[in-house]
Amino acid sequence: MPISVEVCERCKRMFKYPGFGPVYCSDCLGLDVKKRERVKEYLRENGQANIYQISLATSVPERDIMYYLKEGMLEIPEGSPIYIKCERCGCDLRSGRWCLSCARKLVNGLKINYVWVGDEPKHKTVGKMRFLGQDFDKK
Repeated sequence: MPISVEVCERCKRMFKYPGFGPVYCSDCLGLDVKKRERVKEYLRENGQANIYQISLATSVPERDIMYYLKEGMLEIPEGSPIYIKCERCGCDLRSGRWCLSCARKLVNGLKINYVWVGDEPKHKTVGKMRFLGQDFDKK
């Protein structure tokens, strides 16, 4: 895939864009990683919280937290009273944009090889917070 020159969505500087992920330069992408880590740390220390509470406590905009959830960078714990919704059918998801059923339909309809699939909650009970393959017990 050829590398293109893009304008960073945050700082408006030009940079070489690799063709995937957010359209941020390396400086802004580093700030994004720090914000995501603040959210993860808050959730580790405080357990379940809604996006508004997390945003107030961490100074990370709600829009960014929702982006992390939809892109699979954060995951809502099992047992949470609030989940995000599948963009196609509206069923509950812990992360991602589409449920498995809708992702299959999209892949078959578009004939593409990759779609981000979110995990549906198995059952709505209190559970652990999970981040990209790591488990953290609530304290």
